[in-house]
Amino acid sequence: MLVSRFFCRFKPPGLRIFSSDPVWSAGVMSGFSSQPPSRDVFVRYSFGRPVLSLRLPAGQQCRFTVTPMLTTVGDLLRDITAKDPGVHTAALLNGGGQRISSCTFMENVLNEDFQLVINGITHSVRSLGQGSSHEHMLGVDDMKYVVRLLQSALTLPQRQHAAHAELLAARERLAEQLQPLETVRVKMAQEAESRASLLGWAGLAYLSLQGGFLGYLTWYVFAWDVMEPVTFFITCSTSMMFFAYYVLTKQDLIYPNVRDRQFLHFFHLRASQQKFNIKKYNELKEELAKVEGDLSTLRSAIRLQVDPPQPQKAA
Repeated sequence: MLVSRFFCRFKPPGLRIFSSDPVWSAGVMSGFSSQPPSRDVFVRYSFGRPVLSLRLPAGQQCRFTVTPMLTTVGDLLRDITAKDPGVHTAALLNGGGQRISSCTFMENVLNEDFQLVINGITHSVRSLGQGSSHEHMLGVDDMKYVVRLLQSALTLPQRQHAAHAELLAARERLAEQLQPLETVRVKMAQEAESRASLLGWAGLAYLSLQGGFLGYLTWYVFAWDVMEPVTFFITCSTSMMFFAYYVLTKQDLIYPNVRDRQFLHFFHLRASQQKFNIKKYNELKEELAKVEGDLSTLRSAIRLQVDPPQPQKAA
């Protein structure tokens, strides 16, 4: 391929190379010069390079990236043939219907409209314009941006390890600040848990004594005719107490929720007595959780670079 490019670049002036018979070229000129642009074949720019999008005879839409100053017509046709075994013949024609030599660089082809013939089917391709096929020349700002990207890519492992060390230091610092607060919080939480449990046992004891006392009055002191209205009013009073709890707290009287509410009440009461800074404790916990999350993400990225995923073997 390099030899062919050498001879094509230094061919004698005035020499035109055709791979087909002139009679065949004349027939092509008359038969394919007026074809409308095909929707199956078009040229677009992607990341600064022209890309030929082509639907092959097998029905697969393929993209061929073209380097205008390096890719020749023969290179492009070989890539198309290698991509689909169903491509038996492929050729490029200029706007006049003449076959373009395989030594011609795509830089010259992309400047004008051309035609792509595959298995005898002609596709007209519209050019992107005069001079648009040349390589994109970067400006000063673009070159600075590319240099920064290269520098970032080269220094990425060092920066990741430095960030990992900074996160470890931040985690240790936050852990040291949280340690005395955490000790006090655990002690206060245990006290609040004990008082909430004691309140529950006290409620159970009250209900047990109330039921026993009502039974004693019913069977040993008074008759049921006397105690029936008493128990009715006690039931009504209990219902009023439950409704009053809902009005004051805007919550249903469900025992787990009541227990948690009493726990928080006792905890904050104890914190105010010991002047425990709950706001500072919550801020430190949130900051520590954020550092832990960043550290986990950074470790995953470093581990992915050190141990790249192995391709799975087909069963």
